Amino acid sequence: MTALLTAIALWLSANFNLPPLSEQPKIELVSPARIMAVRHQAFSVEVRRDIAAMPPVSDPRDTVAVYDDPNRTIYLPLTWTGGTAADLSMLVHEMVHHLQNIGGIRYECPAAREELAYRAQDQWLRLFGQSLEHTFGIDKFTLKVSTSCGF
Repeated sequence: MTALLTAIALWLSANFNLPPLSEQPKIELVSPARIMAVRHQAFSVEVRRDIAAMPPVSDPRDTVAVYDDPNRTIYLPLTWTGGTAADLSMLVHEMVHHLQNIGGIRYECPAAREELAYRAQDQWLRLFGQSLEHTFGIDKFTLKVSTSCGF
């Protein structure tokens, strides 16, 4: 995994002007409920418990992986193998957040930092003849809304 993370970080740094990898993130394979709980960690303990009790993710546009800034950890689904372009693109997306975090890059709002992560993920998928829309059902309108502050 170390070599893969290093290669992805080099690709991201070269293509998206992100800082070089100075510290590897931790990687954990977890349930979809755990991913949602980490994503919503700003909510109260009660809301986090409700999220953790939710059924598995079924909509491809739902959160499928997440990066936890304070713990410098990427959470990927239990089903993740890294054997497909789609799997690797999830890691690419979360590595953008890791490099943003360790580089101290700040954004107007949390949604704004997603724009670069989605752009990198889409560019990665296009190397394999795929796209965010085709692979994850994320169209341009959804991207615009989900990466804009105030939504």
